[in-house]
Amino acid sequence: MTSCDRLALEEVLSAFDEHLRRTRGVCPGTRRNYARFVRVFLQTVFPEGRVEIGQICVRDVIDFVGVATRRYQPATVELAATSLRSFFRFLRAVGLRADRLEDAVPMVPHRRTGLVRHLDPGCFEQLIVSLDSSSPRGLRDRAIILCMARLGLRASEVTRLLLEDVDWRNAVVRVRARKTSHGALLPLIGEVGAALADYLQHGRPDTPARQVFVLHRLRVGAPISDSIVGRAVDNALRRAGIGAPMRGGNLLRHSLATDLLAHGAGLSEIADVLGHRSLATTRIYASVDVAALRQVALPWPQAMS
Repeated sequence: MTSCDRLALEEVLSAFDEHLRRTRGVCPGTRRNYARFVRVFLQTVFPEGRVEIGQICVRDVIDFVGVATRRYQPATVELAATSLRSFFRFLRAVGLRADRLEDAVPMVPHRRTGLVRHLDPGCFEQLIVSLDSSSPRGLRDRAIILCMARLGLRASEVTRLLLEDVDWRNAVVRVRARKTSHGALLPLIGEVGAALADYLQHGRPDTPARQVFVLHRLRVGAPISDSIVGRAVDNALRRAGIGAPMRGGNLLRHSLATDLLAHGAGLSEIADVLGHRSLATTRIYASVDVAALRQVALPWPQAMS
């Protein structure tokens, strides 16, 4: 099966569904939703029913999303866009397309009137560089902030992080009971791993507690609370001399999300990192004018045969 073959619609959808099931482990409900929108897209581009993968162009993608924005609610349009991105990644993964057609799928405009409050990249990195590592509590707070700034953990997820949740051998962190109703495995980025190891080896007091982060003054060795996490962020901002637009851990999550978006991550990837139940929540990080995208996205390399 090549990009030049004229394929039956059901054959393409079946291969896509199998890829989602076996390679990505996507649940049946999500697979059905993705297939529904991909079916409509392919039927729109190839009304005769025979699909030629190599003939799909950026104009087809932009036009489809543009029509969807006029027909559906934003949450539905975002689901359609996410479905297309997943489908185009599948085409690239199995060698039916050589280009990144998923990058042509527009972000969905939303009705939020204000911008997400976050640190710009310069301030974000200034905060990280200024973190204190000269005391046990400084090592703890540095590891806490890096878990939020680099992994996108919530304050509650930081406080519940257990020693056994850090899988050093496989370089992953298990996050328990996210808002998605199940846990998640996140990559243990080297910078975060080094900060955790430094704290565990040189800062954490002896304690029977299984939580990674514990108190260092009153009730030494007891697990920390969410308020301690927020206080660590506020202290770090003051130390760095940053006049932040908001306080607390959500500032770091917002900053991570906007940085990921600026570097080309899609909303579905950002939702996975942040543990959002719905892409409607993640939509706050991006609003793109579909009409404007028509002008900038037209030049696109054709798929290789």
